[in-house]
Amino acid sequence: MRLLLAVLSICVGLVSMSKNAEAQNYPWCAHLGTGFESTNCGFTTFQQCMDTVSGIGGFCMVNNTYQSSPGSYPLTKRRHSY
Repeated sequence: MRLLLAVLSICVGLVSMSKNAEAQNYPWCAHLGTGFESTNCGFTTFQQCMDTVSGIGGFCMVNNTYQSSPGSYPLTKRRHSY
């Protein structure tokens, strides 16, 4: 019985140390539906978003609540001068 209690307490301790779930935030949103009442902001590229709305109607927009993580690339391309 003590062994079972020890194993259970170790498992509970390991689970409590895990990282909390966080909502994903991506740079592109698809606005779907006839009145555009449905929004899905789960796209990392404009092309992914366009592939989703293709054939079902809707449009893609930049997610104005998107905050890139440190080290990620911006949405716009940088111009290189050679």
